[in-house]
Amino acid sequence: TKQERVARFVCAAAYYDPVEKTIVCCEESVEGTISREIRGTSGFGYDPIFIPNGYSTTFGEMGEEKHKLSHRYKAFSKLFSKLDRLLNYRI
Repeated sequence: TKQERVARFVCAAAYYDPVEKTIVCCEESVEGTISREIRGTSGFGYDPIFIPNGYSTTFGEMGEEKHKLSHRYKAFSKLFSKLDRLLNYRI
């Protein structure tokens, strides 16, 4: 069943500042399902079998479009944004 094939990618991104002794953390995820077949040659790991919700193609079949949906992209974008605000606040 579709429910048995539910999947989630999760990425936690963190930065530690040893001088200020602060930690900044972010976590993001992308929900989807596992394909019944390997499709696509892009990406790595589970990309050829992971279909994000709302799409019919696997991450392995996507090009740049995957990066907008990526749990890593979202987590690190959020982390960099937090760091930017933190650094601008300190200046």
